[in-house]
Amino acid sequence: MLPERLRRVIELFALLPGVGEKTAQRFALHLASDASRVAEELGRELSELSSRIRPCARCQNLADVSEGEEAVCAICRDPRRDARLLCIVHRVQDLLAIERSGAMRGRYFVLGRLLSPLDGIGPDQLPVQALLERVRADGVSEVIVATPPSVDGEATALFLARELSALGVRVSRIASGVPHGGDLEFADQVTLGRAIDGRRSMG
Repeated sequence: MLPERLRRVIELFALLPGVGEKTAQRFALHLASDASRVAEELGRELSELSSRIRPCARCQNLADVSEGEEAVCAICRDPRRDARLLCIVHRVQDLLAIERSGAMRGRYFVLGRLLSPLDGIGPDQLPVQALLERVRADGVSEVIVATPPSVDGEATALFLARELSALGVRVSRIASGVPHGGDLEFADQVTLGRAIDGRRSMG
């Protein structure tokens, strides 16, 4: 029913996370029918993406890079950031979520993976040495561990706290509890327990 090349574009769009077959088809048909300029610009940007975007040499966030330059992201280049405060996250998506909150004025370190014995990911697969070197080089005084509140995330947080304690820095863990606007009825036991344990005085 559709040209082979268009079917291939739909298949590629459908490989993206969160994009189903119908959405992929809608994207492809729009680009083919109504948006030739957008299609041209998108194609040009995508063709240069792998050569122009690299992990930041300091934190593993994504960074623009020109030939011959070291890849350093905008956050690491920003002199207004507090270099003594470092937030450890699992993925770049987590970094972006924290940035949207506006609550973090320090810098970041992206692990890229979590401890997961079932997947064969042990301590040797984590970038621990790069993290420790970053803490020493920047004179970091506090590290916020913002790994997800999952089994793997908690195991990773405990491991990192143990490794970082030898450097004498303060290690804190993000709080977890009932989300704003959420009903207690639908919260799980672990979330409710942490909400109670992490209570603060109102006076």
